[in-house]
Amino acid sequence: MKIAVVTDSTAYLSPEQIKENDIHIVPIPFIVDGQSYDEGIDITTEEFYEKLRTSETFPSTSQPPVGKLIELYESLGDQGYDAVISIHLAGTISGLVQTLNSLKDTVDNIKVVPVDSEITVMLMGTMAIAASQMAKAGKDLDDILARLEELKQTTNEYFVVDDLQNLVRGGRLSNAAAFVGSVLKIKPILTFDDETDKIVAFDKVRSTKRALKRVEDLFEEDTKDLNYPIKMFVIHANNEPAAKDWAEKLAKKFPNNSIEISYFGPVIGTHLGENALALGWIQDIDK
Repeated sequence: MKIAVVTDSTAYLSPEQIKENDIHIVPIPFIVDGQSYDEGIDITTEEFYEKLRTSETFPSTSQPPVGKLIELYESLGDQGYDAVISIHLAGTISGLVQTLNSLKDTVDNIKVVPVDSEITVMLMGTMAIAASQMAKAGKDLDDILARLEELKQTTNEYFVVDDLQNLVRGGRLSNAAAFVGSVLKIKPILTFDDETDKIVAFDKVRSTKRALKRVEDLFEEDTKDLNYPIKMFVIHANNEPAAKDWAEKLAKKFPNNSIEISYFGPVIGTHLGENALALGWIQDIDK
């Protein structure tokens, strides 16, 4: 069986990773001041954050046009693929997977298998790479899907945001009421809830320095008993110098783990706001 892999632009894979692994990307649209953009195509991440600082209205995101999705799947079928694994951002922050489940049977020349990654960013991107590597190695569909379920169980992440304004306004924070109106300089720490996969405010710490230290402590506690290697991702919202500094510190503190720097593009940055930092991790698929 010849299997294709699709994911969306919030995986924030590099052009090299996309090409090397033959992954097909569905751009997620977002709107700033009435102008619609396709993430990763119509505007750079740096240009987006510049617009975010000066926008008159709160940016919004939407789903890709259904017609374009069907067109992509049918094109893959025409290229000789028997199935397509379509891996997308958490269903708790986007209705895309639900949409795909409703339209998958309308595509008749290829089997469409939507997968809710229950996460986003490079953690989801890692899942797409793993699926592609297995597909290229000739693994069957059920084996790849089982592996993706295993990888989901190895992911975790904590976000440190400057404030909750964007998440509250965008309706993406399930327990916002408990954290709205925080004192100046309080830094909320967020995570994806293990039970609901929704973004929740986990803790609040005075100053970014203390918040990052708190995240390091949480990471150490969460990973101390793991029996497999992990890869860490320091992810930033237009704040690469801070991400590099943190990654260097983490590399010294946790020398046995691989660490990469990634970023929040426009779609996720819309909700987290500029200067957010996150630490995410997943089983290291290269070890």
